[in-house]
Amino acid sequence: MSNYSKVSVANDPRTELHDQLGLTGAEISINHLPAGASVPFVHYHKTNEEIYIILSGKGKAVVDGEDIELSAGDIVRIAPDGKRQFFAADDSEISYACIQVKAGSLEAYTADDAVIEQV
Repeated sequence: MSNYSKVSVANDPRTELHDQLGLTGAEISINHLPAGASVPFVHYHKTNEEIYIILSGKGKAVVDGEDIELSAGDIVRIAPDGKRQFFAADDSEISYACIQVKAGSLEAYTADDAVIEQV
């Protein structure tokens, strides 16, 4: 048995990776909106925060009624109760990764959680 999972993602509108990668602590999706398109609903979460990483293109997020302009390289964290919706610009598609995790659940990270072995 292997200690890793790997998938390739097509240019589908949305690809959820929890089943494909066997994720147990996060939900990750890859999302593509063509120019002028939007996610067709506003949503928020009960306990999960979301981190959005803009991979390419440009657009905006509307969070609690506030417009947030987005372009490749931007990263946005949204608290669970932030009401959100995403839009591609009229003249550009947008692609982004969304990482969803339980807010306040991170107990250790980077070197605090790593076991370093000398080679």
